[in-house]
Amino acid sequence: MGKAKKRSFHLGINQNFSTLTREDAVKETVSMLKKGNEEADNLITLFGLSAEELLEGGASYEEVKSRKGILK
Repeated sequence: MGKAKKRSFHLGINQNFSTLTREDAVKETVSMLKKGNEEADNLITLFGLSAEELLEGGASYEEVKSRKGILK
């Protein structure tokens, strides 16, 4: 196994999420937004979440509006 593949493999082992559905991603993103965690942006771009999904998931309008540059 090459260095890059080994690094990627170990990175996957140490991540917080083993499998994440789209619904779980929305819930986790909303909770991260409420806490002010900047990692929420990573989940938004990874799953291509829309503003409508986040608003239906319970995020406030201000939280969603502040991320308008990365939302679909």
